[in-house]
Amino acid sequence: MFRKLEAQRLLLEYDDARSGSFEPLADVADGAFAVLGLVTTKKPELESVELLTRRITDASRHFPKERLALSPQCGFASSVIGNKISPEDQRKKLELVVAAAQAIWG
Repeated sequence: MFRKLEAQRLLLEYDDARSGSFEPLADVADGAFAVLGLVTTKKPELESVELLTRRITDASRHFPKERLALSPQCGFASSVIGNKISPEDQRKKLELVVAAAQAIWG
């Protein structure tokens, strides 16, 4: 399916085991970017930069690292009732994305 999509960027949720492996990334069309939603917006606990670095490294075994990106897995209110995560925790999650991106891509 990924090869047939005419998209410049794929926004993919990968914040839990339900998301599966990174193997399907091998089928993303040439020239497209894969934005991996590795930071959950469902709970306030922070992932570590080390974990995110390891997950990007794992993904890069199937897809070029220079065409990968990191993001939260979804919006912070991804359902009608929203997620129980404070504005301060949301800010920390976004700061984590920046810190991890700097550690991974410089």
